[in-house]
Amino acid sequence: MEYKEHVKLTLQLSYPVIIGQLGFIMMGVVDSLMVGTLGSAPLAAAALGNSITLLIFIVGIGVSFAVTPLVAISVGANKYSDCGIYFRQSLLVNLTFGFVLMAVTLICSELLIYLDQPAEVLAPAKSYTRILGLGALPVMLFQTYKQFIEGLSVMKPAMVITILANIINAFTNWTLIFGNLGFPALGLDGAGWATFTSRSFMAISLMLYVMNKKFFKQYDVTFHFKNINLPVIKKILSLGLPSGIQYFFEIGAFSFAVIMIGWLGTEQLAAHQIAINLASISFMVVLGLSIAGGIRVGNAVGEKNVTRVRRAGFTSIFLALCVMAVSGLIFIIFRNYLPALYIDDETVISIASSLLIIAALFQLSDGVQAVGIGILRGLTDVKIPTVITFVAYWIVGLPIGYFLAFELGWDVQGVWIGLLAGLTTSAILLTLRFNMKSKHIINI
Repeated sequence: MEYKEHVKLTLQLSYPVIIGQLGFIMMGVVDSLMVGTLGSAPLAAAALGNSITLLIFIVGIGVSFAVTPLVAISVGANKYSDCGIYFRQSLLVNLTFGFVLMAVTLICSELLIYLDQPAEVLAPAKSYTRILGLGALPVMLFQTYKQFIEGLSVMKPAMVITILANIINAFTNWTLIFGNLGFPALGLDGAGWATFTSRSFMAISLMLYVMNKKFFKQYDVTFHFKNINLPVIKKILSLGLPSGIQYFFEIGAFSFAVIMIGWLGTEQLAAHQIAINLASISFMVVLGLSIAGGIRVGNAVGEKNVTRVRRAGFTSIFLALCVMAVSGLIFIIFRNYLPALYIDDETVISIASSLLIIAALFQLSDGVQAVGIGILRGLTDVKIPTVITFVAYWIVGLPIGYFLAFELGWDVQGVWIGLLAGLTTSAILLTLRFNMKSKHIINI
């Protein structure tokens, strides 16, 4: 199979995921746009609450990713009976994680006071975080069904449901944040309840769709647990937990960056929220490529075709570079206009504009490292990439960011340059790792 065909197949597989991921991140964009009208303090509180919640949730989400390559490899090897087994055991694992994540988030909401953040940010951030924590269970339920059907290369249902959830989220934001249609004006808490509502809709809708679709009935996609299969659960956790820890290190670095930026001031934190919100839009595109690349690599692993493994992986990296190059140019050209969509505060807009220049520089690295994680997961290679992620962000990125921001006085821009260094380190090392691991047949 030529590279041109690999590009075509990867794009066919990834575009529903990309649209779905963009739909998912658009919920955050809409939240920020609406909360931003309330002022810089609520926007900063949203940044803090979202960062803490994502840091906790990402461990469970990483665990949920395990079922996709396992199912994809089973499909490539024509072992279809294994797919249903992986689904049911992952459902058991993920629901357990959902309850744990909910409890941890509620506990952490009480500990925000110890992060030394501005006083006007802490109170709304605490309440907002508690509401977001209630969404852990629907998030994990949605992830279970989504990752399973994506392992079967069925991508569109999650995309459609996510688009519909955006409409629900925007409408619920409008009613609850500002107190329309007779509802009380809840401010930032209203955005939290809107997020919970939309996530619950996503989970219930996808679950009902998959359970009632004739194609999936052969896999027994219900809550019918025939037994607790410890060997399969062990395999899921051996792949999923390192993935969760890997994302914890990455998201943790960005969350700690939020805390450091909070030490600098409310305006800096609000500007960071705007810039990272914009950068996350392009990231969701390459995340779709990462998922598609991982599935195609997994299929090729099941076929024991080394050439197809390498071409599927490097095609995904090439496409990510193309997407992020365009994104970087957009950030540079419109850096003075995009932040103004969020807030009417000249200081915040000016800081966010400068951050978008740095964001433009790290687009290429961010794209390559995101795809690198996905295609290595397709090889079921997660342990060394986890070490790479820790080194890149916690040994390289954050220390550089702290030194530049607080020792050299480069303010929030110094923190972002540190993130740039971490992303670049991760991109280089993950690419080298895939190049080495993909040269040999992987036995699963």
